[in-house]
Amino acid sequence: MTRISVVTGASGGIGRAVARRLAARGDVVALLARGSDGLAGAAEDVRAAGGTALPFEVDVSDFAAVDAAAEQVEKEAGPIDLWVNNAFSSVFAKFMDMGVDEFTRATEVTYLGYVHGTRAALSRMLPRDRGVIVQVGSALAYRGIPLQSAYCGAKHAVQGFHESVRVELLHDKSNVHVTMVQMPAVNTPQFSWVLSRLPRKAQPVPPIYQPEVAARAVEYAADHPRRREYWVGGSTAGTLLANAVAPGLLDRYLARTGFSAQQTDERRPADQPANLWEPADGRGEQDAGAHGDFDAQAKVRSPQLWLSQHHGLVAAGAAAVAGAALVLGRRR
Repeated sequence: MTRISVVTGASGGIGRAVARRLAARGDVVALLARGSDGLAGAAEDVRAAGGTALPFEVDVSDFAAVDAAAEQVEKEAGPIDLWVNNAFSSVFAKFMDMGVDEFTRATEVTYLGYVHGTRAALSRMLPRDRGVIVQVGSALAYRGIPLQSAYCGAKHAVQGFHESVRVELLHDKSNVHVTMVQMPAVNTPQFSWVLSRLPRKAQPVPPIYQPEVAARAVEYAADHPRRREYWVGGSTAGTLLANAVAPGLLDRYLARTGFSAQQTDERRPADQPANLWEPADGRGEQDAGAHGDFDAQAKVRSPQLWLSQHHGLVAAGAAAVAGAALVLGRRR
């Protein structure tokens, strides 16, 4: 059966990789993003992978536009089975170096964009009592870092919003499911097109993963949506566990390392594009694709992701090993 999937922020980065992944299994993939040239490239990718592409130029901060796109998807393709919220924008700068309007804009896209997508999806899924929503999250949904206060604040908000909606669906015994995938640092174009006031080029904090790792995680979560959330990458697991145990120590560690870890040794170009207000992959601009500038450093797999997806098997294995060790100890 052909599935109808919607991906926001589909023109680049994780969204682009997710669209390709869903297309490879034969989905109709509705692509929501602002950049016309990026959208055209994403649509070509979907068709080449074997899927059907429905591109829409949409700013997710505009609920009416998101809802209208959802309505058009259902008219053209049928009931939406899967909605992936992924679109975001941000500012690389200290909090007091951002304009209030810039912080507001980043919040509207990165947080309210998820709210709008979730509402558009639920308004159609709930009457049918079926469907899945995947929120693309981040380790920064739990752990704030310097120079990304707008993004961290929005991801924290998405986390709280996700939990509230999930509990409401559980209370109602709904067959609509929401899950969240917490991502590590990913090699996406954002580091070349997010508005930056840093002296040097922005970079993801190593270890860095390729967007295809993230896409595999999203696809798995979409197919196994009863779990509250999934963690991708050992760095995500380590960060979240450290933050739960010793957040104050992590504050001090990030104060010492967080500024330099997010910048390369190269000076930031004065003419670097910024996609906060306008898309960086719009008409006449370069289609950035899924990958950023860090292919040489990025990992193509995550053993921790497998562990996150197979908690039950891992727990059973650990119990078996512990039991065997106990038996051997008694015999000795």
